[in-house]
Amino acid sequence: MTGNGAMSVAADAAPAVTGGGATDEATGGAGDRRGAGDGRGAGDGTRAGAGAGPTASAWRRWRGPAVVAGLILVAGVVVALLQPARGPHGLLDPGDASPRGTHALAALLARRGQPVTRVITAAAAAREARAAGSTLVVTDPGLLSRGSLTALARLRTGLLLVAPTRAALADLAPEVRPGGTAPVRSLPPGCGLPAARLAGGAELGGLLLRLTADAAAQPGTWRCYPAGRRAAGQPGPVTAGRTVPGAGLPALVRYVRAGRTITVLGSGDVLTNASLGRDGNAALALNLLAPSSRVVWLVPMPGAPGTTASGARSLTSLLPPGVLAVMAQLGAVVLLAALWRARRFGPLIAEPLPVIVRAAETVTGHGRLYRARRARDRAAAALREAAAARITARLGLPPGSPPDVICHDLGTRTGRGPGQIQTLLFGPDPRDDAALVALAADLDTLERQVLSQ
Repeated sequence: MTGNGAMSVAADAAPAVTGGGATDEATGGAGDRRGAGDGRGAGDGTRAGAGAGPTASAWRRWRGPAVVAGLILVAGVVVALLQPARGPHGLLDPGDASPRGTHALAALLARRGQPVTRVITAAAAAREARAAGSTLVVTDPGLLSRGSLTALARLRTGLLLVAPTRAALADLAPEVRPGGTAPVRSLPPGCGLPAARLAGGAELGGLLLRLTADAAAQPGTWRCYPAGRRAAGQPGPVTAGRTVPGAGLPALVRYVRAGRTITVLGSGDVLTNASLGRDGNAALALNLLAPSSRVVWLVPMPGAPGTTASGARSLTSLLPPGVLAVMAQLGAVVLLAALWRARRFGPLIAEPLPVIVRAAETVTGHGRLYRARRARDRAAAALREAAAARITARLGLPPGSPPDVICHDLGTRTGRGPGQIQTLLFGPDPRDDAALVALAADLDTLERQVLSQ
């Protein structure tokens, strides 16, 4: 057996792969010539049929999606036109009936004879709050400019600040400092302020507040609803109407400065329509504003005069109501149409091979490739794997059996030593072509010896 023969045997042991070879080259010319002739005929027929009316065919294809898109567009425009026009609303707006507004609290105050005047600029708030018995509520002080804060600080009416920033506290309540934040949850009053004591538990938190030592020591100062780690949701000890230090930082502070009562809330959730009916939220809000005969409610609006965001408007704010909803519907229509008209893969079909190559030619070709690349290791591995698979099947051993088990069983059947069989089936790669030929012959002899039993 020559080296090329051993390579051919190794290729025969490996899985056979058929494909085009020299036969392809021999038959390719005629096939190309036939295809060229057929292509001319088919091309002429295609050009003849293409001029039959491509515009009408395209219209028939897209007529359905175009009608559906038009109907959805018309429906969206109609829905947008039928929606009532709603003006812009700010944070805790008394004119807003949504869950984040304070329309319910404004209605309760009006029933009690305390009219609520909504303003959006600091100048209007200063004019309305000059009346005696008025209280100014500022819902979002962080939007006010420095000049607006200075103008509001000159007023002598009562003041209720909701979730102020550090700059707003410095101008409107200089005795109060930010002390951290806490989650909004139901808290006990923890103080003797009549408005808080009568209301009981309320949903407060948000910005925690600190008072200066001088303000805390003055009469009429209250620190209520302590929150934080040391408060632990329990009422803090009360002494002389004030919370004992160490009971947690308060979320509500009220004190008197130059005859003006200033109240600071760490969060405005207690005033919203969504929260007004829970716990003692409504009672606390009404009690805090009870001394007022008139409430001026300042809702700073972005873009209004006297705010830090004057003239800044987003692109979406310039769009009419309902436009975004119509655009979302059109996007959904386009996506569905794309999925509907997208190309789909059909079922798998079996195609005949263009050229049939004999297995002997494939084996010879593999052997020549092994020899040209001097791949004696791969050829030996293919020979050994194929021989071991046939022998173990003949012996009744399961696939993947350990080499020592195979060698021991073969030694018992053939009378050979396990070491000799180990070297033959699982030994090192052959060093040259002669060793590869000898390995192929020995494997053939061992296989015949096993199969003959």
